[in-house]
Amino acid sequence: MEFDLSIMLTSAGLISLLTLTLMEIVLGIDNLVFISIVTNKLPVEQQKKGQFIGLSLALLFRVVLLSLVSWIIKLDQSLITVFENEISAKDLILLSGGLFLLYKSTIEIHGKVTGEELHSAKTAGITTLGSAIVQIIILDLIFSVDSIITAVGLVEHLSIMVTAVVVSMIVMIVFVDNISKFINANPTVKMLALSFLLMIGLLLVAEAFDVHVPKGYVYFAMAFSLFVEMLNLRTRRKSNSV
Repeated sequence: MEFDLSIMLTSAGLISLLTLTLMEIVLGIDNLVFISIVTNKLPVEQQKKGQFIGLSLALLFRVVLLSLVSWIIKLDQSLITVFENEISAKDLILLSGGLFLLYKSTIEIHGKVTGEELHSAKTAGITTLGSAIVQIIILDLIFSVDSIITAVGLVEHLSIMVTAVVVSMIVMIVFVDNISKFINANPTVKMLALSFLLMIGLLLVAEAFDVHVPKGYVYFAMAFSLFVEMLNLRTRRKSNSV
């Protein structure tokens, strides 16, 4: 797979670039929400730094993995067979990432429901920039593998893949601070975001066992839930202003 910039000057190349860029942005929403929730637990003066480092690492991982695209493709190959189910390296990565998201989301939701996150630094989870970055790195690696495999399935040219990944990550770096502040300022939105991460964790575990749920349905459900919550926020603001 060669790096050829000239392919992007063709109409087919531009369409592929636009399609893949939009796809990468959509797939990156999960990562963006997770980074926002994690960095919101940092001291205010470190939050932007944590967001920038997190997304920069995500970009770095994706570019590095793209340079190893021939190896990434092999992750789909079967390693072992368990109860007539073929298990690949990709399945193991998705399973570990899904379990991590389930654990993290459950702990966060439990803390908010019981109120323990207000009194216990241990329950709150993140207290230092280093611990935040470690958690972000884990999810970055999981989402990066999924992102690259998706990219390989959509286009054949490495230059388009790299450009789409870089553009999508720049878009997320620009908007992550606003998203983080919005989630932090609205507790119900944060709970909704944690529910999204819980659902994504379940999907990753399901995919690891070859149970594939069309992501279009999932993202539509997420978008509809967010739309309803926006209506609720607007209603509450009007009630408070009366």
